[in-house]
Amino acid sequence: MNLLPLFVVVPLGTAFLTLIISKLWNRSADWLANIATIFLMAFALYYLRFAGQTITYFAGGWEPVEGIPFGIAMVVDSLTIIMLLIVNIVGFGVNIYSINYMSHYTDKPKYYTLFLLMMAGLNGVVISGDLFNLFVFLEITAIASYALVAFGIGSEELEASFKYQILGGTASALILLGLALFYFMTGTLNFADASQLINQIGTNPALIFISILFLVGFGLKAALMPFHSWLPDAHPSAPAPISAMLSGVVIKVLGVYTLVRIFINVFGFNNVPFIPTIFITLGILSMVVSAYLALGQNDYKRLLAYSSISQIGYVMFAFGLGTPLGFLGGIFHLLNHAASKSLLFLNSGAIVYATDNRDMTKMGGLSKKMPITSYTSLIGSLSISGIPPLGGFWSKLVIIIAAVQAQHYILSGVAILISIVTLVYYLKSQRLAFGGALNDIYKNIKEAPFAMSFICILLALLSIGMGLLLLPSLRSLLLNPAVDVLKNGIDYGKNVLGG
Repeated sequence: MNLLPLFVVVPLGTAFLTLIISKLWNRSADWLANIATIFLMAFALYYLRFAGQTITYFAGGWEPVEGIPFGIAMVVDSLTIIMLLIVNIVGFGVNIYSINYMSHYTDKPKYYTLFLLMMAGLNGVVISGDLFNLFVFLEITAIASYALVAFGIGSEELEASFKYQILGGTASALILLGLALFYFMTGTLNFADASQLINQIGTNPALIFISILFLVGFGLKAALMPFHSWLPDAHPSAPAPISAMLSGVVIKVLGVYTLVRIFINVFGFNNVPFIPTIFITLGILSMVVSAYLALGQNDYKRLLAYSSISQIGYVMFAFGLGTPLGFLGGIFHLLNHAASKSLLFLNSGAIVYATDNRDMTKMGGLSKKMPITSYTSLIGSLSISGIPPLGGFWSKLVIIIAAVQAQHYILSGVAILISIVTLVYYLKSQRLAFGGALNDIYKNIKEAPFAMSFICILLALLSIGMGLLLLPSLRSLLLNPAVDVLKNGIDYGKNVLGG
């Protein structure tokens, strides 16, 4: 029996149950959400056994064969498995963290309902085998995200959510237009079927125009420069658990994953030859400009927001290289960034929980009162900066070697330089927040509650040990099969259709 729909059915069903049952017992929201996210994490780990395979599910038994693209398809391959692990492991950690953190907010049942809707949408995007259902799940995720950014209902939160919604709505409109034109051109929205048809059609003006629409639409979702302006407001304003999801998961799934899946596995780099250059250009632009903007930030969460844009730049640059080693570096950096950046946003939440402050110039000496937050923040900062032997070092090293092999010598130097700039602004944040003398107004603060600290420790351990994924046995289990999915390009269609 194919259980693939449970990735969507479980969080959707639990979201609605939470609203109903919490009317009778308010604490039920914590329990229901935790049970759902534990199940989703375990289910994602279970699918590791299918690495190297392609698992399909067709709703109602309507199997789309080549030229007959009917039916709702859900597909899991090795790249999907990695994205499911990112979504559901980070989602589990964030949910546990939220038990204490969201006690500062009113109406936790509504928070958990929105959070579970977000989880359903993210999982749906990842396993969708056709453009229409991907768009539906993308919108479920986006609408839940808009509400969660505004959850504090202060003026700052509402303004950030409104800006996010306007730009997110613009992105959705562009994607929907591209989707309609794509259907008009090919007569199908199924990824596998479309990849076969586009390979026959080849490059044409309609495909180029659709590509531009998708680049801008999904580029907005990924917050790539110059489509980034919503992110530096949304991340600081949202509750810390949602900031962790936005940075660690949402921009990767709605933006990077969809761009990579569509342009490599459906359109094919050969059929839209300018795409690799655009990936590299957007990646370098995001990497460089955001890193220098982060240098000037005193708001801790805003600094982390600009850092997210910069690190996603590394990922896009790696995928744009179009080589197996580039694909490996991009996928590996997605994993490292998910762990380390989620950790740093949860660290920022611990600071806000204890001090009610995000301005680093008003902090200082917090390591004396919050040692767990201090040390785990240092680990996350050093990993993102690419300091050995932490996970971020290995993924950046792979990306730089891939760039050298692809003869992008100057750009590989830029990647090294920006890693140094990244280290500078993270050392600045560590010094301002945790170093020096303790501010008198914080002499009575305490370390974050156990559940919050526990999740930060787990993510710190992941950041430390992520480099082990390059060991031959682990690499052949997780990373190499995902790289093969991208190396095979539009052969994705043959794997799904069995042709």
